[in-house]
Amino acid sequence: MVAAVDPNNSKHSTEKRHFVNQEQHDYDVAVIGFGKAGKTIARKRAEAGDSVVLFEQSPRMYGGTCINVGCVPTKKLLFEAHKTTGSDARARWEEIKEARNALVSTMNEANLDMVEQAGVKVVTARAKFVGAREIEADQQRYRAKTVIINTGASARTLDIPGIDDPRVVDSTGVQFLEQLPKQLLIVGGGPIAMEFASLFISLDVQVRMLDQSPQFGGPFDRDVADAVLEHLQDQGLEFIASADVQRIDADEQLKVHATVDGAERSFDADAVLVAIGRQANTQDLGLEHAGVDVDDRGSVVVDKHLHTSADGVYAVGDVNGGPQFTYISFDDHRVVLDDRWGEGARDTADRVIPTATYIDPPLATVGRNEAQLEREGISFEAKKAKIADIAVMPRPKIVEQTTGMAKFLIGEDDQILGATLWCVDSQEIINTVALAMRVGMTATELGGQIITHPANSEVLNGVLG
Repeated sequence: MVAAVDPNNSKHSTEKRHFVNQEQHDYDVAVIGFGKAGKTIARKRAEAGDSVVLFEQSPRMYGGTCINVGCVPTKKLLFEAHKTTGSDARARWEEIKEARNALVSTMNEANLDMVEQAGVKVVTARAKFVGAREIEADQQRYRAKTVIINTGASARTLDIPGIDDPRVVDSTGVQFLEQLPKQLLIVGGGPIAMEFASLFISLDVQVRMLDQSPQFGGPFDRDVADAVLEHLQDQGLEFIASADVQRIDADEQLKVHATVDGAERSFDADAVLVAIGRQANTQDLGLEHAGVDVDDRGSVVVDKHLHTSADGVYAVGDVNGGPQFTYISFDDHRVVLDDRWGEGARDTADRVIPTATYIDPPLATVGRNEAQLEREGISFEAKKAKIADIAVMPRPKIVEQTTGMAKFLIGEDDQILGATLWCVDSQEIINTVALAMRVGMTATELGGQIITHPANSEVLNGVLG
């Protein structure tokens, strides 16, 4: 049986970290959740002299989703997997997981030590509101002048028969599969699904992806999505569109039943990964007692300064319904610090947000895509090239990774409206494009800059120069 086992990697226990000063319940700042924005606000306000309490319900989540079950460990798995070839994969699966777990344990410990050394009181218990800026945790009550909701998001699931089988996992559970499956079925087709497909294909696993959407890669331009799909199919991915999963039967193997273009089909698998997006963790927080509103998706409603509907209460990171990226959470902390303790000039409006999907090579974007521009009636020119055809960019040829393409959408005033980079180091290069867009640099100016040689950044010279 291929099942998931999630070990407790933390070296800390609740008892070890429990503080004895129980008579103090009034704080300047209270943070619920140990994610990127919350822990950074907690540390900085403690260093500034405020009394700060931070609540985290699990010692396995000190530091937040990213370092424990999200972007850091998944990229470590990808890195380790890409050092593996063919038959070595199954023998190395335990070693790969151990490398992941060692990194997580180190970062988990470092994050706890970092905030505690700054003077933050960490309470390892589930917290909930019982009144306006009043919180209950571990049978104690805490009051604060400022409260930060930072509880993040968790994987969505399917409400279908068979979903509770231990071989059916989400993006966390799939990282702890006891054995490497021979056949993995992924339900979903977004960036998380794409990254895990790339990971397990590189480990010689037969990967089948069932996506409810009619086409692969919905958020990406059609030509880019088609090229990426062709590349993944060449590596072994089987992609099935317009697939609506109905039930999962469990025997020696799992059998996934789905409606595909109106026809009933079934698929065998050793494990099933459900990767259909994430939802805000707002359940059982007692938000109604604090006067904090949520939208119809369950996300906390905020304005551009991240105020909730309750005075003195902010919501940051994945819980507020914005883009679910760690670096957005980090920027949220800047907005809150400036609004509550600064000049109040910073907000979330008009943020230029780059993205990166860690397939091989990485797929990075910034700005709007063609479909968005067409809906808005904005005229643009598309400048694009295959990476292998860019003569001034020899670095991919040197490292033998010429797969990919680059595409820029340019407005009538030579402004960069959007960009897609699918190439080696695109996750780095896209930040340069985002900066150029934020400061109003034209496409000609960006393409005309002097770049070291040979470098993958020369893609800018090759397509825009």
